Amino acid sequence: MSAEDFWEKLRALVAKSEVVVDRPRGSRHPRYPSLEYPVDYGYLAGSTGGDGGGVDIWVGTAPERSVTGVICTVDLWKRDAEVKVLLGCTPEETQQALAVHSADGQAGLLLEP
Repeated sequence: MSAEDFWEKLRALVAKSEVVVDRPRGSRHPRYPSLEYPVDYGYLAGSTGGDGGGVDIWVGTAPERSVTGVICTVDLWKRDAEVKVLLGCTPEETQQALAVHSADGQAGLLLEP
């Protein structure tokens, strides 16, 4: 599979899924109140991510709501690895989301189309 095939299939998954924002920008994580979400965060309804819930998604403010990247994460506390989709994220929002996944026992790697 080529890189373009990956991005094409990811765009199709997002297009066929309802985006649910359950943690709006400025809200706090329910278990870790020191974590404030800098960008809207949620999941793709009807999909399955690495943790068994919907595929996680950061939703930015760019006028065009296209897939702008993914963040591959490793979390030593939860002992898991996941993919977080970036949808319509500006470069600043992308860096803010990446920072969330690059602290406190986590590592995040940004991939862009």
